[in-house]
Amino acid sequence: MRYIVQCVEERMEWVKEMQEQIPHLEICTDTTRNKYSAYATFLRCLEMGGNEPVVHLEDDAILCENFIEKIEAAIAQHPLNVIQFFSMRKDDLTIGSRWQAGAKYMMNQCFYSPKNFDALLLEYGKSWSRLEQHPNGTDEMMADFLKERKARYWNHVPNLVDHRVAKSMIDPRRSSKRQSKTFDQA
Repeated sequence: MRYIVQCVEERMEWVKEMQEQIPHLEICTDTTRNKYSAYATFLRCLEMGGNEPVVHLEDDAILCENFIEKIEAAIAQHPLNVIQFFSMRKDDLTIGSRWQAGAKYMMNQCFYSPKNFDALLLEYGKSWSRLEQHPNGTDEMMADFLKERKARYWNHVPNLVDHRVAKSMIDPRRSSKRQSKTFDQA
């Protein structure tokens, strides 16, 4: 399994923490630092992934203990589908793991991309019609892609990553309190 993290230089210490659990973690660093930088870096991550199955992470994700063991066991149950390992939905507490309509997709903290998915998403993302409206909307682009294909994704509960309490590098006005309702670090 390949693991790719999207990051900025300022957060390399967090990436190093991830590498303690994922020694073969591949790093895709934001090199543009402009209005479209998160989006451009996400496309580079997809290009890196190509046609292989990949677990994508963002640099501000906190991993649970035994992350690789847990995530690969979850992927083995749905290896042909997109799987989200971070969400903030109330249904996570009441329903648990479930299929979600692609249009409801949000938060790219950690997701699994099955074989060939990255290549297809990359092509879609290169000409995404809503880029000007959402210049760093990687999750909006993914939701549009899934919606157009009438595809669902698997929302895995409990979440295997959490979102760090930290100021957003994309938009400092975003709340720093965007945490999972089901993350258990153990």
